Amino acid sequence: MKLWSDSWTNGDRIPVRYAAGRPDGKGGAEFSDNISPHLGWSDMPAGTQSLVLICHDFDVPSRGDDVNKPDREIPADLARVDFFHWVLIDLPPLPAELAEGEFSRGFKARGKPGPAAARAGARHGLNDYTGWFAGHPEMAGQYFGYDGPFPPFNDSLVHHYVFTLYAVAVPRLPLEGVFTGHQVREQLAGRALAEATFSGTYTLNQRLLSAGI
Repeated sequence: MKLWSDSWTNGDRIPVRYAAGRPDGKGGAEFSDNISPHLGWSDMPAGTQSLVLICHDFDVPSRGDDVNKPDREIPADLARVDFFHWVLIDLPPLPAELAEGEFSRGFKARGKPGPAAARAGARHGLNDYTGWFAGHPEMAGQYFGYDGPFPPFNDSLVHHYVFTLYAVAVPRLPLEGVFTGHQVREQLAGRALAEATFSGTYTLNQRLLSAGI
């Protein structure tokens, strides 16, 4: 089973157009183009009836005390947690690719609608911007579908974003209504036949960007 993209080379820095945030030229950050990337796949195992796509960042600070504070950096040794950027289930195996921009063009305040996805039968789960903006009066809402990288602009770690595609032995996962990435992972146990990954990195830390990292 293979997963690839024409949007960037596996493991390389993610181009700004696919991110939700970009440098603002003043040491901080602003919203970016937030375009969903191209993804293609092949060599599905026998018995594949649907696909699940998850994109997560495993470098997110476990505490928000120092996030986006211009007078300090988030220490590299702070414990990190997963942040889901895209949860897509019940995706038909064919056609064997997602076009660039098919699921996102721009960042929508209060979130894009879901769970129904653009492709027949596919469903979007909540991404973790739902929790991030929960207390923000102008941004709070349910965020479905793809919303790309927007790491803290003062994080001393470069963040890693992993797209994982799962071949699934059932046409529809037993989830109803609104669901999360954690719930999808639980339902994949015993149903996933194979998986493949594609990744990229991203930072908004001006010190790291100036150093070419």
